Amino acid sequence: MCGITAFTGQEPALPFLLQGLEKLEYRGYDSAGVSLVDPEGIITKKAKGKLEALKEELNKEMYLQQAGIGHTRWATHGIPSHLNSHPHINADNTISIVHNGIIENYQSIKEGLEMQEYTFHSQTDSEVIVHLLDYYYDGDMIKALKKVTSYLEGSYALCVTTLDEPDTIYVAKKESPMILGKTDTAAFCASDIPALIAYTKEIIALEDQQMAILKPGKIQVLDQEGNKVDVQPVFVPYDLEAAQKNGYETFMEKEIAEQPFVIKETLRSRIEDHILMPELDDLAMEDIHAIYMIACGTAYHASLYAQYLGREWLSIPIQCVPASEFRYGNYPVDEHSLCLFVSQSGETADTLAALKACKKKNAKTIAVCNVLDSSISRIADTTLYTCAGPEIAVASTKAYTTQLTLLACIMLKLAELAKVEVNGYDQLLHDVKALPETIESMLGMEEQMKEYASFLKEQHDAYFIGRQLDYVSVLEGALKLKEISYVHADAYYAGELKHGPIALIEEGTVVIALATQKDVASKTISNIEETIARGANVILIKAKGVHSDKIAHQIEIPDIHPYLACLPATILLQQFALWSAKEKGCNVDQPRNLAKSVTVE
Repeated sequence: MCGITAFTGQEPALPFLLQGLEKLEYRGYDSAGVSLVDPEGIITKKAKGKLEALKEELNKEMYLQQAGIGHTRWATHGIPSHLNSHPHINADNTISIVHNGIIENYQSIKEGLEMQEYTFHSQTDSEVIVHLLDYYYDGDMIKALKKVTSYLEGSYALCVTTLDEPDTIYVAKKESPMILGKTDTAAFCASDIPALIAYTKEIIALEDQQMAILKPGKIQVLDQEGNKVDVQPVFVPYDLEAAQKNGYETFMEKEIAEQPFVIKETLRSRIEDHILMPELDDLAMEDIHAIYMIACGTAYHASLYAQYLGREWLSIPIQCVPASEFRYGNYPVDEHSLCLFVSQSGETADTLAALKACKKKNAKTIAVCNVLDSSISRIADTTLYTCAGPEIAVASTKAYTTQLTLLACIMLKLAELAKVEVNGYDQLLHDVKALPETIESMLGMEEQMKEYASFLKEQHDAYFIGRQLDYVSVLEGALKLKEISYVHADAYYAGELKHGPIALIEEGTVVIALATQKDVASKTISNIEETIARGANVILIKAKGVHSDKIAHQIEIPDIHPYLACLPATILLQQFALWSAKEKGCNVDQPRNLAKSVTVE
């Protein structure tokens, strides 16, 4: 959840550390800190709050030290405070660490260390690591690191500096991401690729249970036993511009505007007169007795969409389950199960744990991911990549619509492999190809959605309703609104209103209704009119040909196959959430209490 940077080289370390932390602020941002290795001692500076507070502290002096580690924190143990901020140091200030993840057995380790007269200054689980290193360190940090990590239960991405080796950074990783890179004169690491791309496009992603030694211009990767591992860097085709706002006020606005392009990239080489997905050609659908769709948050909504399509086209039982529930549920997964895992980052902790559990049961596994060489993509049997590029805003936009696009193609491919004839296949394929143009046309509706967003200026609640696939869309629309505007938003099946939720509707209540599924649109319109009779202020997003004279605020999506209608509708709901948040003066890119990549349970 937190952001980590580390640097050793022949130039000052601080510029790398700070630019990297700035690019990783979306991962965690309630405090920040750095440790710089100086011959006279380790210099550690920390500040509660945004990274700017740390920068102000560092601007008071000149720091030319050539090795250091940095951290932005998102609280899991202990409130946001100076003492709970990273880095953590040992008593004689000779070892400093930064840590991302959760140490599940930290309390028992802490009690053991306190019996050895170690003093703790924070409420964090991370502080036990530096004291445990201090306890075992005898001049050989790899030996100490092996010993310490053997005791740690849970997840960690760990960087260590020691005064004894001022030009060396030690790294260890388990279930939390860690990316390495180097130049001729420096070596560095971080929690995610954007922190490195200004320095290199060739990266190494550490595997679980691996360690690394970073020296200027050199990286050595070791296995759990300390044996050298031969690794080859992977080229990442991102550039620094991709992590900038390109003139937009917020990253979210930029990322909404990028959707026609990234959907086009996701579809590249995937469609001719049928779906081209050679990664799945060897999948024997006759051996598949059940399909599970497993994901979290927005990716879970994308998976619900895929589940709907699968149930329309396949005779195989399909179940969509949140990863946080799946990993603890008794689901009958075996070698005849196909499990699809959807994650933007490829590092989502619950999804990763569910994937590992399914692998143990010999299920066939497919990952849908946006990040090359991520943990999930390395573990799954097959990975199909969305091409959303770096998504910086915490609330997902382009990652979600590329997931919808790719999942539609995947489900069509599975139908083909199962020898199922899909009704209206040619029209569906045509409309999938045209999605970039369709989405482009929806971006032009921004002013109308901005006007509708103003309806929420004095409101604290909003209700989203829809049927069938429209229900998937309203789930995502409600999530997006509550994420960034902090407006309480609920999504309901339109037909369920009369079974309780309609009691919440009163004069001026904002209701966002979707009626893009023509076969049930008249039923939805009837439900909408029930809310109008109780004073609701309704915004209707509808398919062409759907109409009601009683609804004052209507917006029409282009004529598109109903199975794809959620994509243009999603653009409108993203815009609605964006402008609602801006109307209320919220931080659109960094909503409170949320982080981009949820790498802890």
